[in-house]
Formats: sequence, structure tokens, C-alpha cells
Amino acid sequence: MKQDASRNAAYTVDCEDYVHVVEFNPFENGDSGNLIAYGGNNYVVIGTCTFQEEEADVEGIQYKTLRTFHHGVRVDGIAWSPETRLDSLPPVIKFCTSAADMKIRLFTSDLQDKNEYKVLEGHTDFINGLVFDPKEGQEIASVSDDHTCRIWNLEGVQTAHFVLHSPGMSVCWHPEETFKLMVAEKNGTIRFYDLLAQQAILSLESEQVPLMSAHWCLKNTFKVGAVAGNDWLIWDITRSSYPQNKRPVHMDRACLFRWSTVSENLFATTGYPGKMASQFQIHHLGHPQPILMGSVAVGSGLSWHRTLPLCVIGGDHKLLFWVTEV
Repeated sequence: MKQDASRNAAYTVDCEDYVHVVEFNPFENGDSGNLIAYGGNNYVVIGTCTFQEEEADVEGIQYKTLRTFHHGVRVDGIAWSPETRLDSLPPVIKFCTSAADMKIRLFTSDLQDKNEYKVLEGHTDFINGLVFDPKEGQEIASVSDDHTCRIWNLEGVQTAHFVLHSPGMSVCWHPEETFKLMVAEKNGTIRFYDLLAQQAILSLESEQVPLMSAHWCLKNTFKVGAVAGNDWLIWDITRSSYPQNKRPVHMDRACLFRWSTVSENLFATTGYPGKMASQFQIHHLGHPQPILMGSVAVGSGLSWHRTLPLCVIGGDHKLLFWVTEV
């Protein structure tokens, strides 16, 4: 069954601006549609999308914008809150952003008259990752080029502060044990912190630099994946602090790593925009070669659908969606 793995996006949605970051809501939101957020040069758009893979009466993709939030500065990161609900009255949309001005903004909306945001200030350099605690949604963790990981409550008060040895690139919360946090540093170290004791409990080493992105596998939390240099790397944290698997994938240096939410063997990586285009690949641990390759003129951001083997990437005035098999 040898087939050409390179292909165009299955679906695209046109946007009014260049898309810097895009995130599917990873939490159940109480509605059949899937919430998606994307950020441009000065705004954030919240929309819903439904795909023919999940609804028989949909042809391709059905996309609808729910609300556009003025942001005033380039959006670098978006994280969804588990408190977001479309089936409550009124609905609750809650997310936070990181921006080029080194501030975090926490947005809350009922999609009608109530549209508020609070600014969380403290980082002194670019913010590379942020995430809500997945159970209660009452805390936000962020990592930055300022060599810190900070934990904030929703009032904007810092409740914890970890000094790192190099820029913090990614931060992930354990899906069940919410006192465990994973922080990946550019120098190739990934540390796990106990938030109750406020100290590191375990560390992994990539042996390659720069580490640009890491992700905790939510389907199997013994697995951690990352990209460093040109390679993807995967650890089994029960076996070794060094990668169990690694492979070179991107010529122009790898940029992002994201595990699929539907399979512990499926993940995607992106490369930095090279001379021509950003390369995007979907990998399966059972296959020596990528199972899908795509290219985006100026791609940025990468997110998996919550229940489908489907990825989205932001591009120049569009969102691009790729579908694969599990």
C-alpha cells in the first residue's frame, strides 16, 4: 500500500488576516460543533467547525464565526479554558492569549453583551507557551524567554514561579493529576514539577539543541514528544531520561510537535518556514516514514481536533485542515 504521502489540505477556511496561531478547544464544550480559535495581527476569532467525517449531512467543512475580539497587538499563543461551555445559558467562552507585548490576556464572553478581558503582567520577555489547568480551569501556567515558568490565578496573581536554566518553550498540565506540570527548555531539558511541593520531580534530556517544542501525550502520559534541531524525539519516562525514539524530519529545523488526541502513536510536526514553504508532517510510530506531508506558504500554529485524526495549521489569510487515518 505505497502511496504518495504529500498532499494538499483537505479543507480550507478563508480568514481576513495572516493567522499566527490556531487552537481547537481540547475540552468537551457541550455542543456538537468544535470550537476553534485563531489569532492574527490584532484580533482573535472564535468559531465553530463541523466536518463530514463526523456529520453525514455536512459536505466537507461547515465553519461559522461566533465572535471576533479586538486584541490590539499580535497574538502569539492561545489557550482554552475547560470552563468554556456552549450548552449553558448564557454560553461561556473563556480563553487566554499571549502577545508580542509580553502580556497574557484572559478573555471571558457570553457571545452577547459581556465581553471582558484581564491583563496578566509579569513576564519580561516573549511568552512561548501557556495552558489552563485542565480540571478546574482556575490557574494558568506560562513559560517565557525570560527563563521563568509562572503560575497565575484568574485574578492575575502569581501563585508560583520557577526559575529555568534557559528559555521556556512549552508547558503542559497533566490531564488527571493537576499538581503535575511539564516544562520544556530550549537547552534540551524537560522537567516535571510537583506544584504542591513547588519543586522538580523528574527531568528528561534531548541531547540536542535547540529544543523548540515539547508535548505530553494525553492518551499515555508516560510518553513525551519534542522537536529539537532537525529531529523529532520521543521519551518513555518509565524507561529512561534519554529519548527512546528519534528521527530527522525537517531540513530547515523543526518548529512544533503535537500529539494527536485520538491515538498515542500519532503526532504531527512542523518545520520553520524555509526558502519556499513551511513543511508539515503527520507521523505514526509504526511507520518509518511520515504518513502525510503537506506544505503551507507561511504556516504557523498546529492543533489536533479533539475527536478526529485531523490537524489544523494557520496560513496566509486561511486555515488549512489535513485529515489522516489512525
